[in-house]
Formats: sequence, structure tokens, C-alpha cells
Amino acid sequence: MVAAVLILVVLVGVGAGLNPSREQFAWFLRLRRPAWLVFEGLIPGIWLVIYVCFYGSALLAWRASWSWGLMGGYLGLLLLVQSYTWLICRTRSLARGTAIGLAGWLWGGALTVLVLGPSPLAALLLLPFLLWSPLGTLVTWQMQRLNRTE
Repeated sequence: MVAAVLILVVLVGVGAGLNPSREQFAWFLRLRRPAWLVFEGLIPGIWLVIYVCFYGSALLAWRASWSWGLMGGYLGLLLLVQSYTWLICRTRSLARGTAIGLAGWLWGGALTVLVLGPSPLAALLLLPFLLWSPLGTLVTWQMQRLNRTE
């Protein structure tokens, strides 16, 4: 029970701590998007599912391994994922967002491989992130090209 609460507190705390200001996020919302991005309204729900899976994965990995190293891996992934929008909005650099998106996907892939041994279900719960992350990175990369003057 303590682990479940601690993982949730860290997840929410990092999420709250790495949020751009309203002004910074307003800049991001004004940027042009690729024409094929017709499902943008679904993105918050997609991320909610990813975070629920992320939480479940971390909890299962902890229960299977009691490994602080794995928990550090989850924290690293969480910091990369949460810093994506924060970094883009704070620096107004979509290129940095593209780089952090790629780094997050690579980190997530490595974490999935590490978690697979102790808990195959925990590894499976990381798949929604691994499937979504390249799409988000592609969107950011294309937004770079559409917003060169920003």
C-alpha cells in the first residue's frame, strides 16, 4: 500500500512540477499543426491512459523486484516525458521537444526490456507509451517545419 501511494505521489508531483505556465502553453497552442492531425482532441485522454498504464507498470515492477534501480528508471522516464511540453513551451523550441521525445522513447524501450524479466505484465503496460511516443515525436518534428518563424 505504501508503494502504491508513493508511486502515485511521485507521478502527480512530477506532473505538477513540470508544467508550463498558462502563457507558455498558450504559445504552444497557437502553433500550426500538420493537416493530418485530426485527433488532437483525443490526446489528453490518450495521455491519461498512458499515465494509468505507467503507474500500473511501476507498481507491478516494484512488487516483482523491489528494485530501487528500476524505480529510478521509471522516474527518469517520467522526467523525460513530463519535460517534453515544459521544455518546448519554456524555451519555445520544438527541436528540443523532438530530441526529448526521441530520448524518452529510447529510455522507455530500455526500461521495458529491463522490466520484462521481473514482470512481463509491467513491460506490457509500457507498450502504450512506446506506441504513442514516436507519433508525438513525429508531430513535433513536423510542427518544427510548419512553424519555422516561431
